[in-house]
Amino acid sequence: MAEPTGAVLVVIPTYNERDNLRPLLARLHRTVPGASVLVVDDASPDGTGDLAEELAAADPRIEVLHRTAKSGLGTAYLAAFAWAMERDYPVIVQMDADGSHPPEALPSMLEALADADVVMGSRYVPGGEVRNWPVHREWLSRGASLYSRLALGIPTRDVTAGYRAFRRQVLAELDLDSVASQGYCFQIDMTWRALQGGFRVVEVPITFTERERGKSKMSGAIVGEALWQVGRWGIRRMLGRPGPTTRTAPASDTDEPDAASQSAPKAVPTAASSAPAPQVPVDDDAVSDGPVRA
Repeated sequence: MAEPTGAVLVVIPTYNERDNLRPLLARLHRTVPGASVLVVDDASPDGTGDLAEELAAADPRIEVLHRTAKSGLGTAYLAAFAWAMERDYPVIVQMDADGSHPPEALPSMLEALADADVVMGSRYVPGGEVRNWPVHREWLSRGASLYSRLALGIPTRDVTAGYRAFRRQVLAELDLDSVASQGYCFQIDMTWRALQGGFRVVEVPITFTERERGKSKMSGAIVGEALWQVGRWGIRRMLGRPGPTTRTAPASDTDEPDAASQSAPKAVPTAASSAPAPQVPVDDDAVSDGPVRA
């Protein structure tokens, strides 16, 4: 098995993002030159996968995982997480391909791992901002977060945020085999599972900018899934019914965790560098005050 080229792997799922991929990777590597990238392409008709291969052939920091069909954001990330775990990356980052997640915010997110297990690039904490979104899209996003917070009893402000940095240990311990959520719902599901697993989740403010090129993948079906699943999980939480949170948890007949709680982090480093090739230690036990916590 090849050794990772850096401590950080940035996972970028793509479907018809040919116009966005090259400039996004250029911005990312200007900001964090040592980051490795895995492009997960769902057989994009516009040739995104071919472009990704071209970029990977010219840059050893880039690799491509091809999937045979458009199978959803959640399964794309789960496939990427499995790929990353096999290669022992200590930090795995989620980033959208459309440019809405600013690569320039990644150093501050990696720094926040000094006091966290999961770091979320948040639009809705002090200092966060949304630009160029239609009003109805922002209120849909804010409403989804509020609905999820109330239903699941979690404090995270931007529950549906898709810009995240995970410590390897989080993905190793959560029962990812039981995750079946997609879209908005996948992000909510992962937040809840991390909190249920006792991991420390913090939110770092980012400026989210609506895409300039290409079309959004948001649909009524994605919103409907989130409303249905979160409502169902909320009912289970109120009834006190358990669900899997970690790989060592007892099996159950559902694929979702029960109630959201927070405890001490599983592994907390004392520093995370924003240098070109961030190295994130995993064996220190000191905890200091940091960004907004969930």
